[in-house]
Amino acid sequence: MTEPFDPRQSLAGVRRRALARLVDLSDDYAGMVEASRDSNADDEHDPEGATIAFERSQVGSLVEQARARLAEVDAALARLDAGRYGICERCGQPIAPGRLEVRPTARFCIDCADR
Repeated sequence: MTEPFDPRQSLAGVRRRALARLVDLSDDYAGMVEASRDSNADDEHDPEGATIAFERSQVGSLVEQARARLAEVDAALARLDAGRYGICERCGQPIAPGRLEVRPTARFCIDCADR
């Protein structure tokens, strides 16, 4: 038998994973910056493929995505605390429990999300 959906527990798990990803990516980014700081390599003309700048940009984008995910979770937790969790922000109708189980940070019901 499966346990009933607990939004706070689900959001806490999503938040924990997002925070861990953010820490890992931030460490990776800091390591890339540190490694290239003392290097005088001309990465723009490196024939070996992706440049250091490109890789830094990629990791930087992933850091921003992780921060955005964390902000989504925090906003969902704020809605939960305010008693507005699970209510569509567009039409005001309840968001289907199945949708919240799959996407606990959902702000819109399926119909409004499709618009």
